[in-house]
Amino acid sequence: MVLAKVHSAAHVGFDGTLIEVECDITNGLPSIIIVGLGSKAIDEAKERIRSSIKNSDLAMPRKRITLNLAPADLPKDGASYDLPMAIAILTASQQINPNLLNESLFIGELSLNGELRPVRGIISHIEVAKRHKIKRVFVPKDNALQASLVSDIEIVEVTSLKHVVKLLMDPRLIKPFVMSNQRHTRQDSEIDFSDIYGQQQAKRALEIAVAGSHNILMTGPPGAGKTMMARAILSIMPEPAQEEIIAITKLHSLAGETTDKIATNRPFRSPHHTSSNIALIGGGKNPKPGEISLAHKGILFMDELPEYTRSTLESLRQPLEDRIVTIARVQDTVTYPADFMLVATQNPCPCGYYLDPDHDCTCTPHQINQYGKKISGPLLDRIDLVVNVHKVEHKNLLKKPSGSSESAEILKRVEDARALQSKRFSRSGRYNTHMSNRDIISSAQLLPEAKVFLEQASSKLGLSARSYMKVIKVARTIADLDQEETIDIRHISEALQYRPR
Repeated sequence: MVLAKVHSAAHVGFDGTLIEVECDITNGLPSIIIVGLGSKAIDEAKERIRSSIKNSDLAMPRKRITLNLAPADLPKDGASYDLPMAIAILTASQQINPNLLNESLFIGELSLNGELRPVRGIISHIEVAKRHKIKRVFVPKDNALQASLVSDIEIVEVTSLKHVVKLLMDPRLIKPFVMSNQRHTRQDSEIDFSDIYGQQQAKRALEIAVAGSHNILMTGPPGAGKTMMARAILSIMPEPAQEEIIAITKLHSLAGETTDKIATNRPFRSPHHTSSNIALIGGGKNPKPGEISLAHKGILFMDELPEYTRSTLESLRQPLEDRIVTIARVQDTVTYPADFMLVATQNPCPCGYYLDPDHDCTCTPHQINQYGKKISGPLLDRIDLVVNVHKVEHKNLLKKPSGSSESAEILKRVEDARALQSKRFSRSGRYNTHMSNRDIISSAQLLPEAKVFLEQASSKLGLSARSYMKVIKVARTIADLDQEETIDIRHISEALQYRPR
């Protein structure tokens, strides 16, 4: 018997790290010992490996088998190590050719009959192989499509342990997986902006928000159309770029939501107001991305914002500012991207009819005041646009549709505005909402009269430094929609309309 070493990988937060599976077989009572800070799922792999080897017409060594998952101080979880551990045992028992092991990486969960099941976070694993210049990766068939998103690495789809052994014994049979050139079509939203009657100011605010990826809060009574407009935003969101598709797919795979599909559309996440902090932010005993990360490069829709707990709302403050979320635990600290566009709604009071001319408000002044205080000033300061949504008159609800797509027209303007931002920020995937103070000084040129007007308005409204800069960012987006290089008074004036009062 010889000492065998097989490459595998683990995901740590959004990224991954190389894992070396070592196997030593010695005389002694038949047993499998797994060391290297593995979880219960890894300990249970003993029986899956034993059965899969036996049911693949291979010989399970009747000796003492020691498996080490290195580095030993990194906690490991999941069933993705099943295949590399089985390959290590077969190599150490001299049942397969070890020639390809140094240039290969193995990922996969084994069933009792030796078939391979997909694992979550496959893209992180492939990226690890690419960083370490490993030539090829053996992955379960249902993971191959996602794995192929990573370029310049050979993906080998396999169906069973027996299949892997066959390929290792005869490398001429290895055929790298090739993604089909089928064009992914845009997923049309069920709601077009032409389906929304009236609400011109709200529609304009949503157009600005999407054009610059700004956070927006819509306030209005029940039934005014806030939720409908929020869901219509997908119809004016540009298609994601290739690097965004990879990031979105990677996050959803890490969360275990999909293992065999590529996310070709921007996400729309709508967590319930009873969601816990961990569900929203991410984490847990074995950390996974939360809703804010699953909304990366898409929309996080929070309906009835004040109904969320105070701690949940306050946990949004850092991700809204930094566009990442860092989860610190005793054993490890992980980071996930969280570059989402927040779309939130709220009623003006608990009953929803404060200042409504057609309904009597049943709330006391104290209740109205407390309801408004549920959203803290610092959180509200991180929202770029606040717009009031009014009820539409009943006579306007049954108008015959025009037949033309208003969303298509808005989408064209949004794409043109984002094209300017792409050029401005050297195609870095940043939008106006991401501008730093230095970017604002260099890219948001205000005409002299616009600067004086903004300073006067800021003094009168008592804007904080953050709010002052956000007004300029929004004005920059409005100017981009107008295809203008400089920001004038009308851009500043419109941007100020959307600041919270």
